[in-house]
Amino acid sequence: MNPIVLVGLIVMAIHFLQAGKKRATLPGAEASMTTTIEFITTLFCQVDDQLAGLPKQPEARLWPSEVVTLGLLHALKGGGNRAFYRWLTRDYRPLFPQLPGRTRLFRLFRTHQDWTRVILAAPTVLGVIDTYGIELMHPMREGRSPQQIGRQGLSNHRWMVGGTSCLLLNPYSLVVAWGCAAANIADNTFQGLMRPFEECMIVLSETGFHAAEGDPTNLKRCPRGEWEDRMLVETVLAMLTLVCHCKKVMHRVWASFQARLAFTMAAFTVLVQWHGLQPNALGFVPLSIAELSL
Repeated sequence: MNPIVLVGLIVMAIHFLQAGKKRATLPGAEASMTTTIEFITTLFCQVDDQLAGLPKQPEARLWPSEVVTLGLLHALKGGGNRAFYRWLTRDYRPLFPQLPGRTRLFRLFRTHQDWTRVILAAPTVLGVIDTYGIELMHPMREGRSPQQIGRQGLSNHRWMVGGTSCLLLNPYSLVVAWGCAAANIADNTFQGLMRPFEECMIVLSETGFHAAEGDPTNLKRCPRGEWEDRMLVETVLAMLTLVCHCKKVMHRVWASFQARLAFTMAAFTVLVQWHGLQPNALGFVPLSIAELSL
């Protein structure tokens, strides 16, 4: 039997029996994935374990774990909505037999992006915060549409038109919280991400997160070269750029842009732990998600 048909039948059985039975988790972190089908199936199982408490609406075609899995795949695959949907329906439609139409699917991503917060990591004693510029259009196209959501700002010492994402990470590079705004917003606008963790987390940041008054009590400004712990965030941003293709996206609606970031942060948090956070002989935990790229 064709492997994709066999896996599709298995997922269909899970789809109908999921409500009343407890399913065994596939060995995602221990076994190496040899095919994309195995990777998608194991990703679905890991997501389903974390979203076990979310019920399926009677009129819904997809389970919450299916919606989140598809959103994570879109974040990892990168590219536009149409290209992702063509790839999904052409090669892996049997894995999601109740897959809705393209526009309906991406409306589900926007509506249920808050489900990804369950996947984010817990805060720790030490954390790192930084911003990440994302291009939404070429600077020559700025101002052509009254519905433009991107704004002109600086990213990596060059001008761009787009948005800014802010990441709050724990020492294991896992995303604890995130936010987004237009590219012309100052870094200290994101101080609100740190305030819920004032009593439990010290956050290292660049000097740009300092405000004239009212800094969070857990903010620790780090001039360049003083704290090597901040290099962790550079590794994370590099993986978001090279693997998730997140440096440039093509969304024209702010809610869609937010949903893309929500699923990207959740996807990174899941994938960076895929093989476990095991330190090497020097006590260093190597980070890599390149082998899981689509």
